[in-house]
Amino acid sequence: MARALLEGFNKHYRLFRESSAQAQQRFEQADWLGQQKAQRDRIVFYDLRVGEAVEQLQRDFGAGSLSMEVWHQAKLHYIGLLIEHHQPELAETFFNSVTTHILHRSYFHNDFIFVRPAVSTEYIENDEPAATPTYRVYYPTPESLHDAFLRIVHNFQLQRPFEDLDRDVADVVADLRAELGDFRPRANFQIQVLSSLFFRNKGAYVIGKVVNGYRELPFSLPILYNEAGDALVIDTALIGEDDLQMLFSFARAYFMVDMEIPSAYVQFLRSMMPRKPRWELYNALGLHKQGKNIFYRDFLYHLRHSSDHFRIAPGIKGMVMLVFDLPSFPFVFKLIKDYYPPQKDTTREQIKGKYLLVKQHDRVGRMADTLEFSDVAFPLERFEDELVEEIRRFAPSQLEISDRDGDGRVELILKHVYIERRMVPLNLYLQEATPTQLEEAVVEYGNAIKDLVAANIFPGDMLWKNFGVTRQGKVVFYDYDEIEYITDCNFRRVPPPRTEEDEMSGEIWYSVGPKDVFPETFGPFLLGNQAVREVFMAHHADLLDAAFWQGHQARIKAGDVQDVFPYDPGRRFAVRRRLAAIGGH
Repeated sequence: MARALLEGFNKHYRLFRESSAQAQQRFEQADWLGQQKAQRDRIVFYDLRVGEAVEQLQRDFGAGSLSMEVWHQAKLHYIGLLIEHHQPELAETFFNSVTTHILHRSYFHNDFIFVRPAVSTEYIENDEPAATPTYRVYYPTPESLHDAFLRIVHNFQLQRPFEDLDRDVADVVADLRAELGDFRPRANFQIQVLSSLFFRNKGAYVIGKVVNGYRELPFSLPILYNEAGDALVIDTALIGEDDLQMLFSFARAYFMVDMEIPSAYVQFLRSMMPRKPRWELYNALGLHKQGKNIFYRDFLYHLRHSSDHFRIAPGIKGMVMLVFDLPSFPFVFKLIKDYYPPQKDTTREQIKGKYLLVKQHDRVGRMADTLEFSDVAFPLERFEDELVEEIRRFAPSQLEISDRDGDGRVELILKHVYIERRMVPLNLYLQEATPTQLEEAVVEYGNAIKDLVAANIFPGDMLWKNFGVTRQGKVVFYDYDEIEYITDCNFRRVPPPRTEEDEMSGEIWYSVGPKDVFPETFGPFLLGNQAVREVFMAHHADLLDAAFWQGHQARIKAGDVQDVFPYDPGRRFAVRRRLAAIGGH
């Protein structure tokens, strides 16, 4: 059983790596639609392999009827097989995924699954003679920084020419020197660079850090195609922890990275971004099941070391989702309700499909990633009575209250729940904002919608309450039950009234299909506040014009994939060079 389980995991990770490694070839061929498809397909690899392993254990071993002792021994043998494994933490999570499909909840403790990790991921090395190390180290002098960065880029052996690599590297070195200041190189002065490129959408990213004395300066170099599409350029230099945090944001699509030892990549990235939790880095690397596993361990740890109560989340209640939180924990929990008002013509399966769409789609920094859990047990005593009654009223099918161990510890079990990072709802933020903050937030709101449009996403319900403000001031969309692909919508202008009675009537006088959208009608719902209206109309009036949406729809249908940068476009070297040329004239 242990060998069968490990073979199932090894098959999964082999296919995962193959797909990730092929990202470089797709990048070199500018196959953007193929890159998007590969990113979507890779997300479902894991569940397919888990299903195969469950079927094999049932078929070959009658796994569902085995004794507790057999399962306990299977886990111990499995641990033995992981001693020299290069991905032991992922293999443990795979074991959990398979066994929890077979075993009863009463088995969900450390004797039978990996509630705690059993094999250390510290200092794992690939000892094969031809193995590529996790990261490469370069030892430049201050005078040879330019040559060192040329070597760094050449070592990735990209099979497309650069437009002018010397020029781009000179810009990189100038930005790094500006950040480092007038520094003295210490004995350990070096540049460490992860050995694999990070691919996402239309970009390839070099990830590394400059080490000098006690200072470590993280950086990333985005490599893109030039405007002509016939050569590569280094687009800018992202420098410092804040830049890297934005690049690895929870609101962006997962990277494709070829990794033999993923834990070593996570350790390297955490040295650059110590505030970012390990689970979020595993997610960013496309290992979202591992991220989910670590997140849940962190959550259980937090529960043990806190005493506050779960409550109904502040803000306007949703019609489709019941949302609650734990004040001391920076996430919200979302349940799909059993009953919806008549204007919400949807089903539980359709809503789950929307959340899966977001998981598989390019989130362009504007849609929060979600963690999806089944049969989650909470201590009932930690729930406010009002929240329990709210769940009983609106989502009774999702609720079970049980003393499963007969020890008096009563659990509240939720059958299906989504967990998202908590943000300040935009409607609440605007109520308390200063005039400057209000202007920035409204501009960000419009930018968020336009980024979603670029990625072929129509938010559906564009009300302020469905957007949140992050710690960095970014506006992010988080209510997915009405999203649609732009290409599936029919954007229309409101037809002129046929008669004076039409014009005076409070009822619409024209037919409306299920996918029809009338952008000019957004205004009355969004722009009741005069200060908000003035900012919106100054920056984003085009969102109220059907032509804006129709133009993007035509572009997407023609196969165009638009760039949405994880940094301010004003930082692009090409933009800075153009501005410098204008200033020079």
